Amino acid sequence: MDLTICVLGLLALIVDGIRCQGVYAPPTVRIIHSGHACNVEEERHTERVYTIREGETLELTCLVTGHPRPQIRWTKTAGSVSDRFQDSSVFNETLHIAKIQRTQGGRYYCKAENGLGSPAIKSIRVDVYYLDDPVVTVHQSIGEAKEQFYYERTVFLRCVANSNPPVRYSWHRGREVLTQGSDKGVEIYEPFFTQQGETKILKLKNLRPQDYANYSCIASVRNVCGIPDRSVIFRLTNKTASPSIKLLVEDPIVVNPGQTVSLVCITTGGEPPPILTWVSSNDSLPQRSVVKGGTLTLPAITSDEAGVYSCVASNNVGNPAKKSTTIVVRALKKGRFWITPDPYHNDDHIQIGREVKISCQVEATPPEELTFSWLKNGRALRSSERMVITQTDPDISPGTTNLDIIDLKFTDFGTYTCVAALKGGGIPEISIDVNISSTTVPPLFFSFLVPPNLTVPRGKSPLVAREGDTVELECLVSGKPKPIILWSRADKEAPMPDGSMQMESYDGVLRIVNVSREMTGSYRCQTSQYNGFNVKPREAIVELIVQYPPTVEPVFMEMRQGLGRPVVMTCRVLRAHPSRVLRFEWLLSNRLLHAGAFDAQRDETEYTIRSLNRDGWGEYTCNVINEAGAGKCTFQVTGKAYPPEFYYDTYNPLWQNRPRVYGFKLQWTQMNPNAVDRIVAYRLGIRQMGLQRWWEQEIPVDGTINKGELMTHNLTELIKPESYEVRLTPITRFGEGDSAIRIVTYSAPINPHLREFHCSFEEEPICMFTQDKNDDFDWTRHSAATRDTKYTPNTGPSGDHSGSKQGFYMYIETSRPRKEGDQARLISPFFNVAPKNPYGITNPPAYCFGFFYHMYGKHIGTLNAFLKQKGQTASEGLVWSLSGNQGDRWKQAKVSIHPTSSFQVVLQGIRGPGIEGDIAIDDITLEEGECRDPPPNLSAKALSTSCHIWLLCVTLVLTLLEGQR
Repeated sequence: MDLTICVLGLLALIVDGIRCQGVYAPPTVRIIHSGHACNVEEERHTERVYTIREGETLELTCLVTGHPRPQIRWTKTAGSVSDRFQDSSVFNETLHIAKIQRTQGGRYYCKAENGLGSPAIKSIRVDVYYLDDPVVTVHQSIGEAKEQFYYERTVFLRCVANSNPPVRYSWHRGREVLTQGSDKGVEIYEPFFTQQGETKILKLKNLRPQDYANYSCIASVRNVCGIPDRSVIFRLTNKTASPSIKLLVEDPIVVNPGQTVSLVCITTGGEPPPILTWVSSNDSLPQRSVVKGGTLTLPAITSDEAGVYSCVASNNVGNPAKKSTTIVVRALKKGRFWITPDPYHNDDHIQIGREVKISCQVEATPPEELTFSWLKNGRALRSSERMVITQTDPDISPGTTNLDIIDLKFTDFGTYTCVAALKGGGIPEISIDVNISSTTVPPLFFSFLVPPNLTVPRGKSPLVAREGDTVELECLVSGKPKPIILWSRADKEAPMPDGSMQMESYDGVLRIVNVSREMTGSYRCQTSQYNGFNVKPREAIVELIVQYPPTVEPVFMEMRQGLGRPVVMTCRVLRAHPSRVLRFEWLLSNRLLHAGAFDAQRDETEYTIRSLNRDGWGEYTCNVINEAGAGKCTFQVTGKAYPPEFYYDTYNPLWQNRPRVYGFKLQWTQMNPNAVDRIVAYRLGIRQMGLQRWWEQEIPVDGTINKGELMTHNLTELIKPESYEVRLTPITRFGEGDSAIRIVTYSAPINPHLREFHCSFEEEPICMFTQDKNDDFDWTRHSAATRDTKYTPNTGPSGDHSGSKQGFYMYIETSRPRKEGDQARLISPFFNVAPKNPYGITNPPAYCFGFFYHMYGKHIGTLNAFLKQKGQTASEGLVWSLSGNQGDRWKQAKVSIHPTSSFQVVLQGIRGPGIEGDIAIDDITLEEGECRDPPPNLSAKALSTSCHIWLLCVTLVLTLLEGQR
């Protein structure tokens, strides 16, 4: 006997040791659906296909287990188009898409991860069903086309409708159904796939009088998801013809900006009457445009609205007709000039007696209307032997005119003006002045224009600045006239401080505000290309060096430690300029702890606390300093405990002892319990949602908490059906640690102490029944009102137990891919057996377990019921079983059970040899006491659980007695 006790004690210690390993577990995932599904089918690899009608609401919920609480993310790929919820993932347990569109179909993935093991991923394919109105197009065979369209000719009618699933078509002529072979003059092409999907073509060979009729095309998806058939009617007559149109406007149309333009398009033929639409080469019509019939009006037109406008006529007969016109909006812009020294002498200087060319260029629309004129001192200038006015070839240099001054004289000094205009008028002229004056350059040099020159002032390169300063890069510029300076990066292809690749400067100074370290480098200053001289640009280089304080890591780190333990803090330098670091200093709050020169051989400095005491808690700062400033590492040394981790996988945590209140089993583990001093208590705060007042109490903790150890506290007197916010805070010698918050929500609980339990599966939670994770497939919640039209006939109920079409029940679907012997197991929540005296259960109580079943079909397999007791390692006890076809009606089963501890009931459906083997259950009850008048059932095997229990007890006693011999 002593040996037996020792063995039992050792087993208890082993079990307790396993428990102390904790409840940390990697995540698991299961996807459930709600919303407006048409059907949910099993697919290979236990994935599912969720079918939904376009415009309905998609709702998928990702049920996860695992501790700590896994983070959930929904993503999507491989749809009709690839998208990710508008380029963002959904971090929520429930994915909700209202009014789902066809482009949102595809495979949705739920990913859960909590840092333990690999992330758990499940997917479900969402198939969006839809059917658009069909469109009939009519064509005549090309070789037979004549002016008399469709007169004694072969005609093809094609019907196309966008759909999912693939559409089926049928043709009618009047009330007559047309099928292949029903009429020798009619030929129907079998469906073939095009870019628009399936289609059916009706061929009318050598039209006969009876072929002139109304033709109906009916598109159908067989009422899947309740989508009705759609149809279209086309009337074929001897006047049926493709469209023709005419534009009552010129091409092109040249207008001034601000004018109102009207484009008129009329139909000149076509039966049925064509529909006119307008399109633009700019992708879409202007926002202010007005379309009325065949007239397109563009009020107050702008240059941006210029382009090609097309009128398109379509009546689904033959090809659409299209006519286009171009709108040109007059404009003048970007006038500029340049001066070319004597082109026959390679000289940058312009001198008396040499030739000078003044060029003027303007961008014009339309270019053929551009005209130029020249003025000298305000008076018209005509071309002569010494003043030659020419206009260059538009193909070489469009919109350019030249004034050549041959043999420059002092009498040629003055103001020359280039005037550009458009022949059509209505657009302001552009004029450009060039001033040639005797005061430009002293007469001694006989020149009046000086080419530019660039230099960098002494001491301005390299220029050293500190990050955040305002700096000015300077280039001295000379020349007559003084050119504009262009600044750009010389050392790399990078934008300037304003984001552009070049910046302009009129005084040669580039001003940079709040300079940053990325701006270090070489800058090029360069004369503008159009600076009045047609000469090679001048340039110079300015070097900029930006100094910045050291960049260090970590910028901030929290270090949690218990009293009496060592703490080591390390501050590391990543980069700095100048790289020569001068010194470092460690401070606690504002008190200097340690300072010194930084070791040039190392890129870090350390500070160590050998034994942490209460005065050692606080904020430590390490400043690493160079000429430009200081980089700062901050360490928050604290004894605060980490937050607790709520355990969300508590089985059946909610109970109800009285009608108006409920209780909740709150469970949690402690994150990193050994990182700080021992946790002596938890402060529990609770408040009803919507109220401000918190109720608080302390939960004492005896002994040391192990990592992963599950702690429990029962919340009682919660008012039904209110939700509560629960806050839990650990307490150590340091004080309060970090808090964790969760919401406790009331849901209809399975009360373990009520005298009667009833479940009719009318609500989605199915009374907290769960699907066994180790079976082959799942039970399905269903109602006859939502049953798919493709269900297997001759099996399954036509309503729930009460006969209602809207009522729900659970059933096993035995169609493909299920095979014979596959099983589905539905497990109830735990029911507690309350002892009638404080010393335990002497006589096991009796309960009556009942349910209704429907087993109709020639391939019906087996329905079993098991009793599963908590704490018993023996296999489940079979309490009821039935096999074979029982007829097309609901029947009741009842069996008495005698559990000795908390228990569950398991309903197991086993698939038979074929698809006509659906088994359904409904209205499950559990009542205290023996079953009264159980229904007779010759095929059932009602087994007594108590016999199994007593046999097990006798075997155990005999084994122990044998061991003592």
